[in-house]
Formats: sequence, C-alpha cells, structure tokens
Amino acid sequence: MSGVGKSTLLEELARRGYAVVDTDYDGWTLPDGRWDESRMTALLARRDPVVVSGTVENQGHFYDRFEHVVLLSAPLHVLLERVAGRTTNPYGKTARQRAEIELHLNEVEPLLRRGATTELDGRRPAGELADAVEQLLSAAPGPGRRHGASPG
Repeated sequence: MSGVGKSTLLEELARRGYAVVDTDYDGWTLPDGRWDESRMTALLARRDPVVVSGTVENQGHFYDRFEHVVLLSAPLHVLLERVAGRTTNPYGKTARQRAEIELHLNEVEPLLRRGATTELDGRRPAGELADAVEQLLSAAPGPGRRHGASPG
C-alpha cells in the first residue's frame, strides 16, 4: 500500500547491507502492471538473501520462491498523511489518487493479507521493522526456497 513505509524499510535494510529491490522502479514492472517474470525469476535464482518490495497482480506466482511474504499495514489516515507529506514520490497528492489509496486498502490489502506469512505494523519505527525482517532473514530457508521477503 502506498505510504505504508516500504521505501523507508528498504532504505534501512540496504543500509544494513542487505540486497533490496523496489519493483516500483528500474523496469521490474511491465506496462501492464505485472512483474517482468523472466527478470524476477533470474533475480530470485541468483541472489540470496534479497528483499523484494512491490504490489503487482502476478506477485503470487513467486510466493513459493520466498521464505517469507511480509505485509506492511497501517490505517488509512496514516497512509494519507504520509503520502501528503512525502517529497520523494508524487503519488497520493490528488483527490483521485487518495481515493485510489483508500480503494486499494479496502480491496487489495485483504488479498495481500491472505498471501502473507507475516504482517508488520507500518507505524512502527523503521529500525524496529528492519529488526523484524532481519529476524525472518536469519531463519534457514526451506527446501527449494530462496531467502527473502516481499513487503507489500
């Protein structure tokens, strides 16, 4: 969800030395809004551990390759306050975009919750969230799965 703290969490994890990919940037998401499957497949095959962030229609195709799927969540008023005040991303400034964020929270977040293995409260400080993700990353991966997390 926009404004939940994904970018801030990724920045903290990168600062701590983890490989991170924010699929909102650098061509990971195709014009149809789906992850580039061949590129994501290659990433997950070669990088361990890696933390991947994004919310796209086909992300569920990759869940079996992640040890953990993390949902960051926060109430609507927090999301709207954050997107209104951020300077690194223009999304969320218009009434239409704010209505879209509310729609996504009501319709998409429940779907994400069903696929998540862990849910973290995005209102927590970035350091605490990074500590929680680090704990997940320190667990041994299951057979055929890559270390990683996908905060959505």
